[in-house]
Amino acid sequence: MNFFFLFLSAILVNNFVLVQFLGICPFIGVSKQIETSIGMGLATTFVMVVASAATWLVQHFILEPFNLPFLQNVAFILVIASMVQLVEMFLRKTSPNLYNAMGIYLPLITTNCAILGMALILVLRSYAFGESLVYGLGAGLGFTLALVLMAGIREELKFADIPKPFQGAGIAFILAGLLSLAFSGFAGLV
Repeated sequence: MNFFFLFLSAILVNNFVLVQFLGICPFIGVSKQIETSIGMGLATTFVMVVASAATWLVQHFILEPFNLPFLQNVAFILVIASMVQLVEMFLRKTSPNLYNAMGIYLPLITTNCAILGMALILVLRSYAFGESLVYGLGAGLGFTLALVLMAGIREELKFADIPKPFQGAGIAFILAGLLSLAFSGFAGLV
């Protein structure tokens, strides 16, 4: 498969948040400020890329040769949790403000269903190692794009006169639905 089309597909056509509805929890929780959204998106992108490589290696050099496919979910979660710990330690040392702004959502990257979903999709579609890396990068950047778009809109809505019943989570879910509809327009692109 052409790497460019795979990359573009992961960002727009098969966006994990807005098309596949994976990773909704951090999408709604962290998308209140652009700076926090960028940080969370980049941290998730890093974890997705490294996890795509690591889970591919675990799948092809441990699980398949030793006939252990039933351990796939557990093995992938352990790999993902290890990657998140590395990101958490790095952010705590290099950017304490960003680390504090992300709060509970940073360690929750471990249980972000978008990352586990990506790892399982890689196996299901039998991607080669290079394709796995490209797909992981595209999926992470698509996640970041969705977070930043949502944060930008939510920052502007602070100045809008929103009816009381729609304030808070209500308007966030309406916005998520509208963004999802917009991204469904990319369906025939790739």
